[in-house]
Amino acid sequence: MDFALPQELVDYLGVLDAFIEAEIKPLQAKDDNERFFDHRREHARTDWDNQGLPRHEWEELLREAKSLADKAGHFRFALPKEFGGQDGSNLWMAVIREHLAAKGLGLHNDLQNEHSIVGNNPFVLMLRDFGTPEQRDTLIPLMMAGKFKPTFGLTEPDHGSDATFMETRAVRETRDGVEGWLINGEKMWTTGMHVATHCALFCRTSGKDGDARGITCFLVPADDPGVKIEEYLWTFNMPTDHPRVSFTNIWVPDSAMFAPEGQGLALAQHFVHENRIRQAASSLGAATYCVEQSVRYARTRKPFGKPLADNQAIQFPLVELATQCEMLRLLIRKTAWEMDQMPKPEVEKRLSDKVSMCNYWANRLVCEAADRAMQVHGGIGYSRHKPFEHIYRHHRRYRITEGSEEIQIRKVGAYLFGYIGPRKKDFADL
Repeated sequence: MDFALPQELVDYLGVLDAFIEAEIKPLQAKDDNERFFDHRREHARTDWDNQGLPRHEWEELLREAKSLADKAGHFRFALPKEFGGQDGSNLWMAVIREHLAAKGLGLHNDLQNEHSIVGNNPFVLMLRDFGTPEQRDTLIPLMMAGKFKPTFGLTEPDHGSDATFMETRAVRETRDGVEGWLINGEKMWTTGMHVATHCALFCRTSGKDGDARGITCFLVPADDPGVKIEEYLWTFNMPTDHPRVSFTNIWVPDSAMFAPEGQGLALAQHFVHENRIRQAASSLGAATYCVEQSVRYARTRKPFGKPLADNQAIQFPLVELATQCEMLRLLIRKTAWEMDQMPKPEVEKRLSDKVSMCNYWANRLVCEAADRAMQVHGGIGYSRHKPFEHIYRHHRRYRITEGSEEIQIRKVGAYLFGYIGPRKKDFADL
């Protein structure tokens, strides 16, 4: 049993570090771009007078950083080689995401809006695996060129985790001899709608509420007259690009259907495990950063004439967090490695509980670590002159999104008690 990282992976981390030093840090230091990362960050990023949307200068800076990363061959790392990537494995992506997050805030990796020099591009693989030949041939190149920008319309005002009870409906309707669908409904948290060209809109097309089958996804043009952004939802972590959107009497042809009719939930679940393990790794990296910064501060801060670190009240909570980081790192890397040993459908059958364990525990851990870092640093830790409040506000949302921690714990419970998963046969006679 060998726990050592592959040397090629260690070397690649060094390549990324060198790229950050040579290309990303100079860009961050240019034209007072530091305002997006220092104590001014929330104001610098947020256009408070334009519905709380991201400021144009902030989004332009992120695009420039991604362009540099893409030119250097890093941004598409996780994608297959046929799309300009490097076939990055789940293990490599987990290690890379932890490594980048452990550096703290910066233009190299700021997950307030899922930005990283090593990108996550699930929609490309969704198109590859679920799109028609025409959709694949047309939309993937457009996406790579930044001209096809889809958002995701799954959650509704009255339905979040209970997605199978969605009220958005699509019914068959033929217009001018062309078969298609008439759509009506409303969605929440359609992130990125302000710049989207299309919305991957999930609708019930058959079956009854609660049925997993009968939900279909359509690629709806964002500029359709029936698409209306009702409001942008201001969040704990600003700026916001998360609107509530209504879809009224929208007609689309059959060619707009994304994935087979009635099988939309398979599309929605397609990338969930990869997303969750990578997000868990990011949370672990941020938690590690909070612990390390607290340790360093406690060694140098000297209240009452002695280092803060001499106090067990400071040591013990950080020891607990550091221990959890070490244990979680092993579980994340083991799970990511196991994911790489099997086809994607097998991950759902055999490893989904382990992925959920990694994700919900990492998201709790980073919130605890950020909170403890604030406490150790005292008043300055509570201020925005330290990054801990930003880390807390960002990562707190992941206890709700990507599947709430309650949903993920329920998944673990179903595996543990043999209602689903490999242990089901062990309990068949009970």
